[in-house]
Amino acid sequence: MATPVLRSFLFAPGNHARRVEKALTLGADAVILDLEDAVATAEKAATRKLAVEALARPRTGKAYIRVNAIGTEWCLGDLMEIVKPGLDGIVLPKVESAADLRTIDWLIANLERERGLPTGGIDLMPIIETAAGFSRLDRIFGARSLKDYGGPWRVKRMAFGAADFTNDVGMTWSPGEEELTSLRVNLIVASRAAGIEPPIDTVWVRMQDVAGLKTSVERSKHLGFQGRMCIHPDQVKVVNETFTPSTEEETRARKIVEAFKAAEAAGQAAIQVEGSMVDYPVFHRAERVLATLAAIRAKGG
Repeated sequence: MATPVLRSFLFAPGNHARRVEKALTLGADAVILDLEDAVATAEKAATRKLAVEALARPRTGKAYIRVNAIGTEWCLGDLMEIVKPGLDGIVLPKVESAADLRTIDWLIANLERERGLPTGGIDLMPIIETAAGFSRLDRIFGARSLKDYGGPWRVKRMAFGAADFTNDVGMTWSPGEEELTSLRVNLIVASRAAGIEPPIDTVWVRMQDVAGLKTSVERSKHLGFQGRMCIHPDQVKVVNETFTPSTEEETRARKIVEAFKAAEAAGQAAIQVEGSMVDYPVFHRAERVLATLAAIRAKGG
């Protein structure tokens, strides 16, 4: 699996041209042009064209579009309009079954073929944000739905939507977020079991609480997420910096890799580096740190 470099996904309302234009140049690894929650019902259909037009603008990262949920009257129209050149991925909210993913994937694949686009070239990132979705994680992302699928599997990662989830179940989303820990761990484990990339964590809604954002993003990194969704441009820098290995992490990773390779050549598979035991799991983790840094630097991040 290639080392992912998707630390930050910045939302921008698809019907606000100025905000979209700015978002595409702010250094987020990906921008999500929103057709769902940020767009009023009366403007949803008209916003599709604006989002597609934005795909042709200069940008510093990938461009995704969040469509409306599969159970709404707008989802099909969204897909019919947006599967065009320049689209890197589609964000699908409120996914609650494997059938949701298969149906949307089938639609995208047919549109790709009809429009001369590479089949499977458009990512599909589902957001898990309801009780039904969490209760069916194994079925949605289980090995069967991956192995039995006939074509390229476009679901490379999933995302967590805490705002909708806490509203769905009547949970209080506290500043410390303790109530979300088990949910986050479930997503990490389900992603690993399904053989897809680490997930993308939820947005931080307390926009004035910068210290809280930093703590929350660090928590995401420590749990094993690869990045965060952002709802304000100022959050992108914090997220990118946190998910970029620090100088200290890089130095330690290089020491581990160099020492372990030398030991392995001498027939050893368990050594000490700076007083800590290093075996294959620690060695492979250090390799991932260096690979992530190399990918970030290669893209100028």
